[in-house]
Order: sequence, then structure tokens, then C-alpha cells
Amino acid sequence: MDRGTKVLIFIIIALLAVIIIGLIVLKESKITQKEEEREKPIIEVEKPEIIEQLLTVNPYSRPKTALKKVNNIVVHYTANPGTSAENNRNYFEGLADSGATYASSHFVIGLEGEIIQCVPLDEISYCSNHRNEDTVAIEVCHPDESGKFTDKSYEALVELTSWLCYKFQLQENKIIRHYDVTEKICPKYFVDNPKSFEKFKKEVGKKIHAPYEE
Repeated sequence: MDRGTKVLIFIIIALLAVIIIGLIVLKESKITQKEEEREKPIIEVEKPEIIEQLLTVNPYSRPKTALKKVNNIVVHYTANPGTSAENNRNYFEGLADSGATYASSHFVIGLEGEIIQCVPLDEISYCSNHRNEDTVAIEVCHPDESGKFTDKSYEALVELTSWLCYKFQLQENKIIRHYDVTEKICPKYFVDNPKSFEKFKKEVGKKIHAPYEE
């Protein structure tokens, strides 16, 4: 066997080895991906304290249109630094008379962590544009222009979102930002700091999957 033939055989063997290794890696990658995509069981989560102050039925903030299915939970920020949950709830209520725009949210979380419910969970709110028809919306108050939530607001957001995930049997990857719907910078802090948003979702995941979480 001449030198050229030996080199050719060596190249063929090397190529076959690379192909075989590549196929093995691809198979293991698909197995890992399937394991990651497999939905973990969701345990019961206690309902947080919620102050029910439902809006008056009206065309501008509570049209009483049925919410037939919930596919995602959308997090927003109020974009009104320093205002309270009640301030924002009352703004939505005032739209019934002013007709200035269409706006509302299922929940508003205040600076002290208070949670006000404005719209029943079997009705749509006017908060997430074309996703109003299949999402639950949460507005969160913030003290300044950075959009960062207070510790109490953040804790309430984790508690409320965890309970909603349990109620509608949604995994934490079904929590999205208003930004993910329209690319609007909302909630600002979670858009400017995407790692903080991922951390938030992981915290929800620990609450809805424990004790299954390692």
C-alpha cells in the first residue's frame, strides 16, 4: 500500500470518527433539550392578600369581554413614578367618564406591596395590546424614573405571579414583559436589566415547583 492510499484511508477514518461523534453529541443535545422542555409539576400556591376594587363596567377600561384562555402573564410598570396602586386604579376608573383612552390592568401592585384587583380574571383588561385576549396583566408601581420596584412591590409581584401560575397551570417561561409583546420599554427596569427579569422568573419557578426544584 503506497503512502497516498494510507493518507486517504486515514482521512476517511478521521471523517467517519468526526461524523459519529457529531451524531452522538447531537443526540445527547436533543435529549437534554427535551428534559429541559419537559414541564415540571406545579404545586399549590397560597393566594396572596388581594384588595378587590373592581372597575365599573364601561367601554374604556372594563368592557366585560370574556377572557376565555390564559396563555401568558404579562408584567408592566405604571410609568408614573411615585404614584400608588390606588392612584392608578382610580385613573382606570376615571376613563369611564373621560373616555380619554382604553387602558386597565387585572392587578396593580403598590409601593408598599399592596395588591389591588381591578378586573376579574374571567374578563380581559386593556393592557397588553393584541394579547389582551389571552393574558393576565399586572401593573407595578415604582418610586422613580429607573422603573425599579421597591422590595415590597417585588416580593408581592413574586407572590402574585406564582399564584397566577398555579391557578392557570402555567410554567415560569410563560411570564413575559410588555416589551415581549410590542417592544415597548415596559417594565423599564426588566427591559434595561434582562438578567433581573430572568432572576424574577426563577424565583417564581422555585415557588411553583418546590419541592421538585433541586
